[in-house]
Amino acid sequence: MASFSVRTLGFPEVRCDDRPCPLALRKGLALLVYLAEAGGPVGRDAIATMLWPESPAEVVKARLRRLLHRLQLALGDILASDRSTVRLSAAIDLEIDSHRFEEACDRGEFERACRLYQADFLDGFSPGDCPQFDEWAFFRKEALRGRAIQALERVVQEKQAAGDHASAAAHAGRLVALDPLSEIYARHLIRNLILGGDRAGAERQLEALTQRLRDDLDVAPEAETNALLEADSAEPPPTQYVSGGSVHLAFQTYGRGKTDILMLPGFVSHVERVWEDARCRAFLSSLAAIGRLILLDRRGVGLSDRVGFSPSVEATAQDIRTVLDAADSRRVVLFGASEGGPACIRFAADHPDRVAGLILFASLAKGSSAPDYPHALHAGQYASWLQQLVSAWGGPAGIETFAPSLAGDAKARAWWAGLLRAASSPGAIRGVLEALRDTDVRHLLGRIAVPTLVLHRRGDRAVRIGAGRHLADHIPQARFIELDGADHWAFAGDRQAVLDSIRQFVGGLTG
Repeated sequence: MASFSVRTLGFPEVRCDDRPCPLALRKGLALLVYLAEAGGPVGRDAIATMLWPESPAEVVKARLRRLLHRLQLALGDILASDRSTVRLSAAIDLEIDSHRFEEACDRGEFERACRLYQADFLDGFSPGDCPQFDEWAFFRKEALRGRAIQALERVVQEKQAAGDHASAAAHAGRLVALDPLSEIYARHLIRNLILGGDRAGAERQLEALTQRLRDDLDVAPEAETNALLEADSAEPPPTQYVSGGSVHLAFQTYGRGKTDILMLPGFVSHVERVWEDARCRAFLSSLAAIGRLILLDRRGVGLSDRVGFSPSVEATAQDIRTVLDAADSRRVVLFGASEGGPACIRFAADHPDRVAGLILFASLAKGSSAPDYPHALHAGQYASWLQQLVSAWGGPAGIETFAPSLAGDAKARAWWAGLLRAASSPGAIRGVLEALRDTDVRHLLGRIAVPTLVLHRRGDRAVRIGAGRHLADHIPQARFIELDGADHWAFAGDRQAVLDSIRQFVGGLTG
């Protein structure tokens, strides 16, 4: 059996029996990459539309026949086709580097995955005048890049914990190259250079970061970044991992209060990059002053295992229990923000003995509209919103809706865009949001037997205030507080009003 390999991480290359096979046909190379990625038959009509979008049908058919013939002359019998489909021949032993990279990630072989990821998917390549192919390649690139970032983050953590600061710095340098405006990644690099004894290198990296932030965002590095070069610089909260069945969950604990507060955010999160924004960091630090703060990334996003998991309410509730056990927390105040609320409701209903109180901020009981629940988007609106979000992924997608008060803040926009890229990819987040769309915990609201505080801003554009009122109306003895403002994020806008309400609520539980 002949061996046939396709390199897609970087400029594409085809090899037959471990020998390079130069291919001058850019559309032919695009077709081989697409077939290798597909792993099965692809319709001739789909190929024709993708490679010759503006040509008449008969012309396209003739061009595809000629292209397949030229590929056969150049590479031999590597293709199998019939009247309606084309595929790579089953008689060849196919290897594609992007699939090897994903398999390494799936197995938790993150260092190997980092070695395999030498460049972005099809870096520098386009067949020319093929917008559908370019769009497909873009989304594939973003998905693979997101997994590479996650793998690099894991290796940096492991190498730093093992004291191998040179290797940690090398991998952190790759993170900086992937996201040059991230102060979190720059701090990883600077910290490990210092710990490895290269203070001059750390100073150069800080100077370079300062220049990038000034040129691109017209801002200066945060005090925490500058403080790394001081002898007494403090470490950020360490990220820990716990296995919940076959899923590894990332979580942090912060503070030493008597009351535990577990915060479950909305559809996307990243337990390290949340600390990068000054407003978010101040909000989390204030929560940690009220009680010991527990943060987690639900399965499917952030630093938790991502691939193959759609975070249903039941699965996320189980993840809450797994993290609470790992953090040695016996009773907790659950703080469910936005889409984090339903899983907290599920856990509170099923485990009232473990829950001291429930806080729901800008949350809802059902992910989509129904005749008896008009407080969410109906199916068509949800699909449109999801498509807009996915299309804008890589930039500060949705910030005008989630935080209108920050929409014009260049640094906030860069932070949000970076968090999205690090936390998920366009394809992966679609699965997460489709699972949340199907969420419905209305039948659990009457079972909530713990003190509950419902907070909602009147002008919230992401989740209507009617959803908050519905929660308060159907949870026995819930207290509802309407807040001024339009920001969906608790730390944006008037965060002090949110913190004051939480402080009073938690104080009442322990008083």
